[in-house]
Amino acid sequence: MYAVVSTGGKQYKVQEGETLSVEKLPGEVGSQISFDRVLMFSDDENISVGKPVIENAVVSAHIIEQGKARKILVFKYKRRKRYRRTQGHRQAFTKVKIDSIEV
Repeated sequence: MYAVVSTGGKQYKVQEGETLSVEKLPGEVGSQISFDRVLMFSDDENISVGKPVIENAVVSAHIIEQGKARKILVFKYKRRKRYRRTQGHRQAFTKVKIDSIEV
């Protein structure tokens, strides 16, 4: 059994017991969250596709970790103009564990 949920402008294929990193969500470690934008659901026999979402479908999860990813460097450079700019960025993420998929 799996579902496709939308959060943070991205789509994720999730199964029960799976751990995944998504864009930063509000909440403390250990708190329950639910994804109500379920785009697709499959129970190994039937496939349900929403238009655009499936009504009354909820994916329940709990937060395992709030953190930041590794630093990336953003470097701007214009040749022959003595222009260089360096900037760092660390993207915030939330690691969640999927508890149940209910339709």
